[in-house]
Amino acid sequence: MANPALHHINIKTTRLAAMIDWYGTVVGMVVVHRAPVGAWLSNDTANHRLALLSLPDISDDPDKAKHAGLHHTAFEFSTTGDLLEHYGRLQGAGIAPHMCLDHGMTMSLYYRDPDGNLVELQADNFGDWSKSKAWMATAAEFAANPIGQFFDPAKVYAAFQAGASAADLHTAILAGQFMPAEVPNLMPS
Repeated sequence: MANPALHHINIKTTRLAAMIDWYGTVVGMVVVHRAPVGAWLSNDTANHRLALLSLPDISDDPDKAKHAGLHHTAFEFSTTGDLLEHYGRLQGAGIAPHMCLDHGMTMSLYYRDPDGNLVELQADNFGDWSKSKAWMATAAEFAANPIGQFFDPAKVYAAFQAGASAADLHTAILAGQFMPAEVPNLMPS
């Protein structure tokens, strides 16, 4: 059987301009085509990776976070250093994460877009997807805690800027050395 690769996601929105701006800032998306009914954006050579549908009959759902549906989309960085440098850039732009988790196989920062959708920015802790996949499938630590360890990104970023390696940060996070003052809610609100 052929295994197709994920090509794009499509989000319905009532905030087209704000969503275009946010995804441009957070993940480097640029508009490939814009029409009255929406926009198609990409941050690589694909014709689009994100479609934003903005039809007149779309309305916001005040209880969206409580309903079944998509929890988040995720974008990967090549290294933990790249992820943390991006965190610093977004902080400078006034964009802070909703929550941060070290899942064991990835270090992940979750942000809320203007519609409240969660967007995960992550880096593989192993630097090799085959190793992290094997760890996820077999590690007793993951079986015991598949959510992972929350962390305060400002503390982790400060340690990174002071010279801590990605491996040292991962170990310290899992040991609870960078806990946030308050454990965040896993659901956007």
